[in-house]
Amino acid sequence: MKKTTVYIALTLIMVGLLGYLLLENSNTNVSSAIQNSASADSGSNFQKVVLSMQNYNYYPNTVTVKSGQPVRIYLDSSVQGCYRGFTIRSFGIAKYLATPSDYVEFTPTQKGTFQFACSMGMGRGTLIVE
Repeated sequence: MKKTTVYIALTLIMVGLLGYLLLENSNTNVSSAIQNSASADSGSNFQKVVLSMQNYNYYPNTVTVKSGQPVRIYLDSSVQGCYRGFTIRSFGIAKYLATPSDYVEFTPTQKGTFQFACSMGMGRGTLIVE
């Protein structure tokens, strides 16, 4: 057997394993993301957004918040890998959220549509500030 054949076979196995792991994690905690998305947290003065991972992307991938009110974005336990490196370049946000209790907090003062992404730009979404 040639070396290149072995390398190709190993690469295909690794890609298949990675795809399986990502699909396995993508179906958990979806309902909690929908329930918490951009809802005001009771008793607190911030808008709470919880993102999960579905089909190799953030879910929900479009989030609407109000201008002038603090926002906290959390990533639930379904979010894995580089997707935990959360960025919103327009707001100067780049933070690795290692656990579901970690969050980014900011106050959007400008209305508009802004992009968020993972640190590698693979996972993307849209933040709408009204």
